[in-house]
Amino acid sequence: MSVAEALEYVNENDVKFIRLAFCDIFGVQKNISIMPNVLPRAFEFGIPLNAVMLGGVDFQTRLSLFLVPDPKTISVLPWRPKQGRVVRFFCDIKNADGTAFIADTRNILKQSVKRITDMGYRCFSGADCEFYLFKTNENGEPTFTPYDSAGYCDIGPFDKCENIRRAICLALEEMGIVPECSHHESGFGQNEIDFCNADPLMTAEHLITLRSVVKAISAVNGAFASFLPRPTESLERSSLHLNISLFENGQNMFRSAGSQQSAVVKQFIAGIMDKIDQITLFLNPLKTSYDWNAPSFSKDETFKNWPICWASDNYSQLIRIPAVRGEYSSMEIRSPDSSCNPYLAFALLLQAGADGIEKNMTVKEPVNMNRMLMEESDLADCKMLPSNHLEAVKSAQNSDFVKRVLPEMIISAYIKRISSECLPKDEITELFEAM
Repeated sequence: MSVAEALEYVNENDVKFIRLAFCDIFGVQKNISIMPNVLPRAFEFGIPLNAVMLGGVDFQTRLSLFLVPDPKTISVLPWRPKQGRVVRFFCDIKNADGTAFIADTRNILKQSVKRITDMGYRCFSGADCEFYLFKTNENGEPTFTPYDSAGYCDIGPFDKCENIRRAICLALEEMGIVPECSHHESGFGQNEIDFCNADPLMTAEHLITLRSVVKAISAVNGAFASFLPRPTESLERSSLHLNISLFENGQNMFRSAGSQQSAVVKQFIAGIMDKIDQITLFLNPLKTSYDWNAPSFSKDETFKNWPICWASDNYSQLIRIPAVRGEYSSMEIRSPDSSCNPYLAFALLLQAGADGIEKNMTVKEPVNMNRMLMEESDLADCKMLPSNHLEAVKSAQNSDFVKRVLPEMIISAYIKRISSECLPKDEITELFEAM
């Protein structure tokens, strides 16, 4: 919608409340509600925002910031009353002079998309998002009891989450977001919802919307939703698989045969593989993000490293090329989890891929074997992802690439949060406070 069309929609559809949504540095959605008569002013001048509300911003920085809604992102919240509707806009965060706020992660992604576009390519992305549903007690508070004991792709009556997933998908559809598929995942109470491809900015906001919709619909149905990478040690890890494809002149440059990619695609993949250890702090920002479910080379200890390899349709490797043909061919990055800020995740991945193209980077041959069965000798030439949050911090701190893409304010905020996680505290409380 244009500004005029958005104002007309609000006036003609009994809208009484407008949520101006934005994310803090860590990707946590927040909002300010305004009344319909204030919306024209919001479009023209913005609505004042205290910078302290943006998690991670230095408390001494008392900037005058403004939320400016993007009319294209208007969406009705279907779980709110039909009479006196509530709509939501995602917003850009601006300085008083109208320039972009340096730590607005939405704008950082916009700049990354622009770089790809200026190179003559168009990027599309999708996401496969996993999350857990837990039972609540008589007071409506979350427990650590999974909502069911079903497994991968089980059906009812074992899959007790199916009605909640159905309600979530219908709510998303009402909001203009089309889920591609949904199913029960392998962990007790674990679910997955996948999105159709869209431009990276839209996909990032689909993920942010999904988190709010899942939590709202789950609460209505007496469940508690968690997007933590591992809510308890006994449960399977929840991942966020990100899919990226490149188009040139309307044609998808990815091919279903993994090793038979064009030179540009291989350069793009090489760029991401070259930088992914440096950006892992932002793809996996919590202490509990770093259990990769991999065995030890010695087979006696838990091995938490993940080799930086790519593969042709191999689910165990870091990057795979799914056996999907035509316009749906893409690459899938399998290490991120849903505790990340999706704006930053896509921004860093796109910038890394763009570097790969500009520098004509080369990628090694795909490793088409199960990483769980790989021996140390198989990985002689492979780098590893950081095995824990402290290694991820060091990789980010030492990265000229990260310092080029992200402002120091964001880098230091992530490092400070990781440091605070290292302090002794009750593990259960820490897990639920993290999201």
